[in-house]
Amino acid sequence: MSTAPLTLQRRLLLYLLITAPLVWSVALGFSMVKARHEVNELFDTEMIRLARQIQVISPSLSPDRTGPQWLAEPPPTQGEADLNDLAVAVWNQDGEMLVVDREGVALPWHPDATGFMDVSVGAEAWRVYYLPAPGLKGLIAAGQRMDERDELVWGLVSSQMVPWLLVLPVLLAAMAWAVRRALEPMKAVTESLHARSADDLHPLPLDLAPQELHPLLEAMNSLFQRIATTLEHERRFTADAAHELRTPMAVLSAQWTVFQGARDDAERQRAAEKLTQGLARASRLMEQLLSLSRLEATQGLTQPQPLRWHELVEQVLSDVLPLAERRQIELACEWNEPGETGESDGPAWLGDNTLMALLLRNLLDNAVRYAPAGSTVALRLTAHSVAVDNATQSAVTQRMAPADLAQWGKRFHRPDGQQESGSGLGVSIARRIALLHGLTLHYRMGANGHVVAELARSAVPAAPPVAEP
Repeated sequence: MSTAPLTLQRRLLLYLLITAPLVWSVALGFSMVKARHEVNELFDTEMIRLARQIQVISPSLSPDRTGPQWLAEPPPTQGEADLNDLAVAVWNQDGEMLVVDREGVALPWHPDATGFMDVSVGAEAWRVYYLPAPGLKGLIAAGQRMDERDELVWGLVSSQMVPWLLVLPVLLAAMAWAVRRALEPMKAVTESLHARSADDLHPLPLDLAPQELHPLLEAMNSLFQRIATTLEHERRFTADAAHELRTPMAVLSAQWTVFQGARDDAERQRAAEKLTQGLARASRLMEQLLSLSRLEATQGLTQPQPLRWHELVEQVLSDVLPLAERRQIELACEWNEPGETGESDGPAWLGDNTLMALLLRNLLDNAVRYAPAGSTVALRLTAHSVAVDNATQSAVTQRMAPADLAQWGKRFHRPDGQQESGSGLGVSIARRIALLHGLTLHYRMGANGHVVAELARSAVPAAPPVAEP
C-alpha cells in the first residue's frame, strides 16, 4: 500500500527536529572532551605541586624511624573541600612508609615509578603522581580518586546541558513557527491556483513571492502562456473552420438539390461536374485547415537536416503540373551557378524536407492559380534565397498597390478580382513553415508589375508563434 509523500513543511520540520538535537549532541560531546582536558590539567598541576612541596621537606624526615608518621586530621571546618578523594604517601628506599594520611595507606609502592600512573585501589580508579625523594632515597606519591574528576566534569557539562535541555523545546517550537511562516508565500500561491477557474491563464505575480520561488513561478507562467496560445489556436481553428465551411457546405447542398432535380442527362451531367468541383474545393479547404492547425501547434523543428533541393523541386513541380496544364501555365526552374562540386543547388539551409515541400507547393499553387493563362511561373533558387516569379503581368497586379502586398499571408484574405476558388490559407501556411525554419517570406512587385514571392534567411532568429488578433 503506497503512502502519501510528506509535504514540504513536514519534511523541513522533520529534518530540523532530527538535525537540531544531533548537532546539539555533537556540541555536548565536544564540550565534555574539552572540560575533561581542562579538569585533568588543573588537578595534575595541583598533584605535581603537592608532591614537590613534600619533596622539599623530605630531608627533615628520619629514614630510620619505625612506623609511619600519620598526617593530622584536618579540622571539621574545612569549607567545601573533599579530602577523602586525595591521598599522600612517602616511602623510604626499602618501601617502608614514612609519612601517610588516611587515604594514602592503600596507595601502591612502585620503586622505579616516575610521573603519573593510573592504578586501581581496591575497586576504585586512582590517578597517582610518583616523585623521587633524593634526601631519603625514597619515593613520594600524591594520588586522587578519578571519581572526583568525573564528578567535576559532569558538573561543568550539566551546568550547560540543563539550560539547553530546557530551551530545546522552545527552540524546536520556534523553528516550526519559522518554517510555517517561511512557507506562507507558497501556501498563498497554492490557494491562488486552487481558486482559479479553468480558463484563467493570467500569469502569477512575482513581486510578493520570495526569490527562491521565482524560477518555479516563471516556469508556471510560461506554461500558462503556452496553454493560452494552444487554446487560442484551437479556438481560431474552430472559428475558421465554421466560418469557411459554412459557404462550401451550403453550395454543395444547393448543387446536390440541383443534381436531384435535373430534368435530363445533360443537365444532370452539368450538375454532377459542379458538385464534383465543389467537393474538391471543400476537400482542399479541409486539407489546408488541418495543415495550418498542425503547423500552429508545432513549436520548432525536432531534427533539422540539409534540404535536398533537387528532390523537392522535382516533387513540387510534379504536384503542380496538372493544374498548370489545365490553365496552360508553363513551369520553369532556374538554378544558381554551379559551385565547387560542379553541380548547382539551392541555399545551404537546414530544415524539414516534408514541410519545405509543402511550402513550395503552396507558393507554386498560388502562382499557377492566379497567373494569367498562357504565362510562365518560374521557381528560382540561388545560394541565399528561393523565389517564385510570375513572369507575366496580370490583371490583378495591374490594379494592386504595393501596400496591398502587406495583406498577403493573412488567412482568408484574397485580392479582389480573383476568378479561381480558394480560401486564402496557402500563404498563411507558407509563412508559418518559413517561421519554423528561421526564414522570412515576403512579396514584392517585380520590374514588369508581376508579383515575386521570395524566401530568405531572417535577420533575427525565429520567434515562437504568436496568435494573430
